[in-house]
Amino acid sequence: MKKIKYLTLLGTICCALNGCDKNFETVNTNEYGVTNIDPALLFSNAERLTHVGAWEGEQTIVQQFVNAYNLGATAGFNFNEDNNNFNIPKWNSCYENAVKLLVEAIQMAEETPERVNLMSMMRIWKAYVFMTLVDTYGDVPYSEAGKAYQQIIFYPIYDDDRVIYEDLYNELKSAIASMNPAADYVTEDFFYGATGSAAAQVAKWQRLGNSLLLRLGMRYTKVDPEKARAIVQEAVDGGVMQSNDDDAYMVFTNAYNSTLNDGPVVNAYYYYLAEPFVNQLKSTEDPRAKYIAGKYADPNAVLSSVPDVTLANQFGFPVGYDQNNVAQHPNFRGRAGTGFNYSQLNYAIIGNPFAPLFYITHSQTKLLMAEAAYRNWIGGSAQAYYEEGIRASMDQWSLYPNTPGNAISEQEKESYINHPQVVFNTSNALELINTQYWVSNIGNGTESFANFRRSGFPALTPNRYNNNLNGGFVRRMAYPDDEMSENPTNYQAAVTAMGGDNLSARVFWDIE
Repeated sequence: MKKIKYLTLLGTICCALNGCDKNFETVNTNEYGVTNIDPALLFSNAERLTHVGAWEGEQTIVQQFVNAYNLGATAGFNFNEDNNNFNIPKWNSCYENAVKLLVEAIQMAEETPERVNLMSMMRIWKAYVFMTLVDTYGDVPYSEAGKAYQQIIFYPIYDDDRVIYEDLYNELKSAIASMNPAADYVTEDFFYGATGSAAAQVAKWQRLGNSLLLRLGMRYTKVDPEKARAIVQEAVDGGVMQSNDDDAYMVFTNAYNSTLNDGPVVNAYYYYLAEPFVNQLKSTEDPRAKYIAGKYADPNAVLSSVPDVTLANQFGFPVGYDQNNVAQHPNFRGRAGTGFNYSQLNYAIIGNPFAPLFYITHSQTKLLMAEAAYRNWIGGSAQAYYEEGIRASMDQWSLYPNTPGNAISEQEKESYINHPQVVFNTSNALELINTQYWVSNIGNGTESFANFRRSGFPALTPNRYNNNLNGGFVRRMAYPDDEMSENPTNYQAAVTAMGGDNLSARVFWDIE
């Protein structure tokens, strides 16, 4: 009798289980859940999240900007300190966002060969992201990067920076050549997705790719001039950016603010433009200055104040001083409100959360071509390229919030180009060209930092706050502290190869 009861109970349970299993997938599937992701959406998100530097990072190293306060956690490149807080933003942003998204999207796109243009765009942009990582750190995870999900690689090796550059060259050449104006049109592309046709979009991406190839070639200027010449000539022959309509840049809205301008408005009285940069704007009577620099009666009330943008009233905070010893500076400007009487960002324009970020531009391209022409690596007039690069930089300001459509007039451009300290001449052409590159890249610290090391210009004086760098400049950012414990074997191999994980070590193309 007991056995019959058990069998009856078992039968009841089985029936119940069978009943629950009927139509199980239909009943328990979320009809609104995402089960298939379009790689184009991952690509557009990677574009949106690409890092261009940070005010307290690269822009501070190249003396465009400074946090004047030495409060321990705030001490970094402003005082020649190796502070993890300022080393990690590019690393974390690139690997956790752009690299991860691009590696996954590229693998997904491989299953749809008809999307050749999407694949090529992603390869070009992946090359851009890794180029900035190499330029910033040297040896970095590359061949195994972003493959934790795909291949269960949680501890990627660090590839040699020179080898990475060689592969980036091959990737760019292959991706540019693979594009097909009769193939897919990628509307999700933030840069050129509104061009209206695949042919127009492909043409722009090919010019972007060749402009990036030009930049890559110029990086070899000191380490291998002949290789530099060959790559630069190849890039120009392939077709580079022709106007500001080709610029690769991001615009922002209330839904998503500029990643560059999400910090300086907090305790704004810490932050100032650096003296060398302001002096450059003033000495050349630069019409861009009114959109970059501003003086506030209270440096901590920048969002509720209208800045004084009169050029004669602008003064940059001296490099190598802090909130205490600046009072001993021979030209100390005094205090103002809760801060100091020095120029800050114009927070209505360049410091605005809606300010665009420029990655690869016509202005950069023409200024690099000016140097290449001066070196007789390409044809054309170095002066003509130089002047076109300056005009292109000035035209970018019409895209910033709170500026007129014709932000800088033709008369202002011509007056500036003919200024005694700006007008082109062959005796100091390299300094003129690369100083203009520095000014043009005020919003792209990554590129400012790289080109300063490559060219040696502008002619800046090292930060003398202390002797941590033996009287020199920061040459690279240190690896994130977490790498020592999370990826120790590969981290240590990279440190050995780089000759130390310090701010004075050099990436392969940065030789004395």
